[in-house]
Amino acid sequence: MKFRKLGALMTAAALATGLLSTAAHADTSKVTIWATGSDNVRQIYEKLIEDFNSNSEYAGTYEAELQFMLSGTGAQSLTDMLNAAYQAGQTDTDFDLVDFSGDDLSKMVSLVGEEAFVKLDDTMIPNRANIAAESSVAGDYTQAYRGTTVILAYDSETVPEPPKTMDELVEWMKANPGRFAYNAPGTGGAGDSFARTSVYNFLDAEAITSDDPSWVDQWDEGFAFLADIHQYMYTSGGSIVYPNKNQGSLDLLNQGEIDMCPNWADMVLSQRAAGQLKESIKIAQIDPAFTGSLQTLAIPTIGSNQEGACAFMNYMCSDAAQQMMVKEMAAIPLVDASKLDLTGFEDVANLDVSNFRIMSIGDLSTQFNERWDNEIGALG
Repeated sequence: MKFRKLGALMTAAALATGLLSTAAHADTSKVTIWATGSDNVRQIYEKLIEDFNSNSEYAGTYEAELQFMLSGTGAQSLTDMLNAAYQAGQTDTDFDLVDFSGDDLSKMVSLVGEEAFVKLDDTMIPNRANIAAESSVAGDYTQAYRGTTVILAYDSETVPEPPKTMDELVEWMKANPGRFAYNAPGTGGAGDSFARTSVYNFLDAEAITSDDPSWVDQWDEGFAFLADIHQYMYTSGGSIVYPNKNQGSLDLLNQGEIDMCPNWADMVLSQRAAGQLKESIKIAQIDPAFTGSLQTLAIPTIGSNQEGACAFMNYMCSDAAQQMMVKEMAAIPLVDASKLDLTGFEDVANLDVSNFRIMSIGDLSTQFNERWDNEIGALG
């Protein structure tokens, strides 16, 4: 069944039916990029694709096209659609190149295996050599192209020297009760990262990238820690409050209700550059670090334009594409930051992508958030 093209943004109706392409590209130069996320991800992809098609070394040879699925729509997920195509035995589809976050990549590999993707050839993607980070999952089959990480956001007017370690952060909380907050984990990745790393700091290093259910039995010490620091969290109306969503805690920081919170580096930097946050709000990493995420690209074996997919992947690893992602969405570049113009985003230079702490626990995240809701969120 030939997939009906709906432009850059697929409609919810088409997603709900799970329509999949089995037809070969009529034009062998066309390469279809599949991605999902929030609207800022759609916007940057549209700009990158326009640049690839018009200005890159591949202009006139390949033409990239975007199929984008907005997250949080309740429609069938991209991983579900791709898995359905594999299970149906489809070939020669328009799944040429797919963008994955860490958890989605882990889920996909657990469903279909890493061999369902094309093993990457450095001679076809020479710019891979410039990338400073690698996915912990299926590294030979995926290409990391941008990073984001949860950092400690703080108001430098009230906290001139932020904590450098988790132990120092806890001591600061005790000395400044009510001046720290993290959003409820189920409502946003920043709070989720704070809660997960707080628990996984007590586990062996390999646990943080494993979806083995046996780790669940070892969460007790970490949850006891979260229960212990509960008393030092932000208070409103005489009760401990965990803000809703990443933006909720960032708004409290910007309004002076708190002095520190975990948040996404790109979220803080992009809002500060847009004048939505006070200039005094800065970012810092602590040790052990909060978790981050590497966005990765993979070439499904069921796609129909592997050469075009390699070309677009190589472009995404170029300085030009990395520069665009910094300026347009405050992404953390994975090339040498000294080669880029970081004006307005100077904080990025202090984030060491080679030491990114990547978490990928698959479906255990659902169990984790349920336990947090029952044991920590319910403390009141």
